[in-house]
Amino acid sequence: MSKRSQTELAVLGVLSIEPMSGYAVRRTITESMGLFWSESFGQIYPTLARLLEDGLIAPAAHGRTSGSSYAITDVGRRQLRQLLSLPVPSTPPRNGRLLRLFFGALVGPRTCTEVVEEARASAAGALARLAQERADLGQESDPGAPYRRLVLSAGEHAARAQLAWAEESLAELRRLAEAER
Repeated sequence: MSKRSQTELAVLGVLSIEPMSGYAVRRTITESMGLFWSESFGQIYPTLARLLEDGLIAPAAHGRTSGSSYAITDVGRRQLRQLLSLPVPSTPPRNGRLLRLFFGALVGPRTCTEVVEEARASAAGALARLAQERADLGQESDPGAPYRRLVLSAGEHAARAQLAWAEESLAELRRLAEAER
């Protein structure tokens, strides 16, 4: 599945929830799926134009947000189901923190410690946000809620693993700093 198809899947998926503008699509992706997905306005607006041209979405009479709103069509729902059933593409990871640590010998333990402490703080913040999302989701009777809980669980496990890695790495960096003295 191409990157373009992945963006189409994300946009069609969000529009399957309710009609919305391009701005609202981006906000929904960021707020609801930011744990595992992102799309820029530069990806969303051309995708909306293609989906409209292909008849997968149509202008909505009245959206909840200002600006042009779009609704998924029946053809769009069929396309969304097809995209959801395709194999998940493998994408190479990109992690700026790990990139910096890989070259850590050039900057030493002090700078690397700052990088790892930032990772630890980020993971702790993510756990707090996920706990709030889980509490909010617990009140939802939406049929999609159990599936969203699966995603929250993945995020919680990843954040806990990040915290454990950070603690282990900070201990190693302290040993490296002591060895340099």
